[in-house]
Amino acid sequence: MKKYLVFVLAAVVGGVISLGLMRLTEQDKNMITANPLALEMQYEQPPAYQASYSVPQNVPNFIDAADMTVHAVVHIKTEISRRNSVYDDFFSEFFGRQYQHNNQPLIATGSGVILTGDGYIVTNNHVVQNAERLEVTLNDKRTYEAEIVGTDPSTDLALIKINEDGLPFLTYGNSDEVRVGEWVLAVGNPFNLTSTVTAGIVSAKARDINILGSNAAIESFIQTDAPVNRGNSGGALVNTNGELIGINAAIASNTGSYAGYSFAIPVNIVKKVVNDFINYGEIQRAYIGVTIRDIDAAFADELGLEGLNGVYVVSVVDNSSASDADIRSEDVILEIDGLKINSVARLLESVGQHNPGDRIDITYSRDGKIMKKDVLLKNRENSYELVSTESPESIDLLGATFEMPSYELKERLGIDYGLQIVELRRGKLMNKGVREGFIITEIDKSPIRSADDIEKILNMKRGGLLIEGVYPSAQRAYYAIGL
Repeated sequence: MKKYLVFVLAAVVGGVISLGLMRLTEQDKNMITANPLALEMQYEQPPAYQASYSVPQNVPNFIDAADMTVHAVVHIKTEISRRNSVYDDFFSEFFGRQYQHNNQPLIATGSGVILTGDGYIVTNNHVVQNAERLEVTLNDKRTYEAEIVGTDPSTDLALIKINEDGLPFLTYGNSDEVRVGEWVLAVGNPFNLTSTVTAGIVSAKARDINILGSNAAIESFIQTDAPVNRGNSGGALVNTNGELIGINAAIASNTGSYAGYSFAIPVNIVKKVVNDFINYGEIQRAYIGVTIRDIDAAFADELGLEGLNGVYVVSVVDNSSASDADIRSEDVILEIDGLKINSVARLLESVGQHNPGDRIDITYSRDGKIMKKDVLLKNRENSYELVSTESPESIDLLGATFEMPSYELKERLGIDYGLQIVELRRGKLMNKGVREGFIITEIDKSPIRSADDIEKILNMKRGGLLIEGVYPSAQRAYYAIGL
């Protein structure tokens, strides 16, 4: 009897447990039915320990662009005499070229880009500045002596040449067509170990980072996040088609190493400078003849401007291209040749691509009315003539190119006259340690107002000269020059 009772009790307990499980299952089903997301989460989400990685789609293929570029990028080694070296500008600090004085030449390195099969190479001016000897090493490790064809401190570009034919070279792209967000490659040859390639995107255009230190400087950099480090200066920035769109020039960093911001000179400026050196031997710079400034919200409110587009014309130079076209102060320049102009840097870049005698279309606003003019560009002397490479033998002895300092610079320094050095070559001034940017105000106590004044004094003097002047930093300096 007891045995049967145990069986009955076990059956009852089993039934109760089964009933409870059935009710629990019913509740779970009701909950899942009421919350479809829970079903999706329960059955479709992978467990945490399983790797879930999706390969990005539509990423550009850099292989062909890199292969076309690396063979056209070279290593440049520069030897500089210590008596000719000056390293207190931005680039010396940036590239760490500080040395203890001794009799050994200074060695600096950089990169360059081959532009023609017969050996023309573009690089940065600060890579070859004051060089007494240049050595170029190709990607295949062949080595050549190079000579400087021309340098342009106002754009930080230089053209050098080696004697060779059949070289690989890059073709020009169009920097005006480069778009923010576009993939780019930065290629340099910094360690003489063959070229290296990094990738990034275009972060911004027409960046003015104020590093060239000249009132005639054209700063309108392409900003990228492609890693660029020491020795990459003068290397190539190319698009995914392998076309040259810029020359790498600088980075923004507190340490001297890449920190996410690199800057390249637009290729349309590069093309203009290179063509001028090859065809004329000198830069043919065109000017509109206006003083301009950027428009921000505070300035627009102050003057009651309708928008923030364009650049504001502060003043117009008499007899200039702008004056001839009846462009006036308080006008707002909106476009040049159909390209929108929203910064001073962009305007300088656009005009800097032209020669004196070229025509451009300028769209501007005056009192809310949109106007358009065909403008014939002039040079700095307000003529249409091209600059001659010939200079008086006496001035050539100094090894310098001069220009008039800007009105604003003379006001800031408190001087009424003077002639500014915008380019130095090997000569009397460089040998004495004179630096670019120096404004010669007097020679042997005679005021200097033009190159003719210098020529007359040099032709009359024998022996030595006392040159007095001031740097843009307001530092006054005196140099005794022997003739």
